[in-house]
Amino acid sequence: MPGSRPHAEIDRRNADWYVDKLVQVTVFVSGVSAILFIIGIFVFVTIEGVGFIANTLDFGEFFGSPAWRPTSETKPTYGALALIVGTASVTGLAMLVAVPFSLGAAIFIGEFATGKVRETLKVLVELLAAIPSVVWGFIGLSIMNPLIIDVFNVPVGLSILNSGIILGLMAAPIMTTIAEDALKAVPDTYREAAEAMGATRWQVIFRVVLPAAKNGLVAAVLLGVGRGFGETMAVLMASGHSVNLPTSVFDSVRALTATIAAELGETAQGSDHYAALFTLGIFLFAITFLINLAADVVVRGIRKGK
Repeated sequence: MPGSRPHAEIDRRNADWYVDKLVQVTVFVSGVSAILFIIGIFVFVTIEGVGFIANTLDFGEFFGSPAWRPTSETKPTYGALALIVGTASVTGLAMLVAVPFSLGAAIFIGEFATGKVRETLKVLVELLAAIPSVVWGFIGLSIMNPLIIDVFNVPVGLSILNSGIILGLMAAPIMTTIAEDALKAVPDTYREAAEAMGATRWQVIFRVVLPAAKNGLVAAVLLGVGRGFGETMAVLMASGHSVNLPTSVFDSVRALTATIAAELGETAQGSDHYAALFTLGIFLFAITFLINLAADVVVRGIRKGK
């Protein structure tokens, strides 16, 4: 019938309008829920630890003492210095491993590899990022541990060196991906102008591309540091889990995240020990938040500079 076609067109437009609104609402709810979940986690952790912080915690002991003995029957102590130093040392060594590896991989993928080689390498990097942390921990425990003992002639291979290497390999894929995106964002006109002036491929990379992408590269490193601070299982399995101030890379240490994971399940709910673990969580949450905030500020600086 002649009048049915306009009605069908109107019905199709109405259906498209409803679908569009449904998608908008879904995306909005997803974005808001992510923010609410983060706020909820922070509020929950803060509620569990704020009473201990206000009434019991000695900040001088917490930040200045390496004695973490929350289960002592005579005098419990809550010194987190050894845990903080252990976390920082493992993360620092991990960045020494991950930064050259990830930047080198990003430069090769972004500036040298082409076609199927580039796509294959990008897929392999993403597959490395998908390996579970417990598998990395098992590699550190069963492969790296005897290897370090044999190579360096030390009694124990579960140490800063072991966990730093494992954590560096874990952080490298995400750092490589972000760094490669930063290199890709550099306009081709920069490269063409440098090549027109007679610069070689390496001169173009080191004197033009890397300086232009430096903010993105810094953001990649900062996100890698945040990954290092927040990792739990691999560090728990590869670090030796020993509370002490390290003097070399062959010493065993205990990280903040590993302490929470190992002790929270066996601690009486509502006890000072339980609240002290949540205090460690608050401190760790604040550190990782500041690191990710710094990375976000750097990325925003990139966008404003364009």
